[in-house]
Amino acid sequence: MAAPAERRTWREPLDSQLHFPGDPYSVSVLKVGYCQTQKDGTFRADGTISLITGPKTILVDTGGAWDRDFLLNSLSERGVRPGDMDVVVGTHGHSDHVGNLNLFPSALVIVGNDISEGDTYRPNQLSEGVAFILDEHVSVVPSPGHTGQDVSVQVKGACAGTVLVAGDLFESCNDEDTWRGLSMNPVVQEVSRQRALQTADVIVPGHGAPFRVFSR
Repeated sequence: MAAPAERRTWREPLDSQLHFPGDPYSVSVLKVGYCQTQKDGTFRADGTISLITGPKTILVDTGGAWDRDFLLNSLSERGVRPGDMDVVVGTHGHSDHVGNLNLFPSALVIVGNDISEGDTYRPNQLSEGVAFILDEHVSVVPSPGHTGQDVSVQVKGACAGTVLVAGDLFESCNDEDTWRGLSMNPVVQEVSRQRALQTADVIVPGHGAPFRVFSR
């Protein structure tokens, strides 16, 4: 799999902008993820949690199990109940990204390449590199590398342009010194990253604030 020839590598952090309105969909970052190395050699981490609202209500990553009350309160503040959720996407299976899937038993659940409703699993082509289309504005896009089954959620039509909620495809805006050491397959992830940089105007990373992408 070759990396795209054109690269878009100029990035601008959007530390204070967590809401991206649009028609018909808007994207809101409920919690900015983090990853912090500790003096004892451990690290503290939590994944970014994002809510997409419009014709469908979509949650992208649920944070860790320790985020349960925070998540429920954040949704309630926006008038969203767990039963209102149409789709819940786990960008990959790490515990800081899918710790609260059980709060949404009636939603369509997508974790990596698995798509299920309750105990019924839908056939799909995510593992073959084919996006899963939720509607004409929102799609779940394969973006492997950090793990073998990472996905991102692409939202078209926001005022800021195309927003990609990318999970750990990107750790943060300026992650060049960190992401490779956390990657299952850096070569594959680099291809996924370059594709994202070419197609997205705003990227929501897994452990940092959103950032804007510009052509070089």
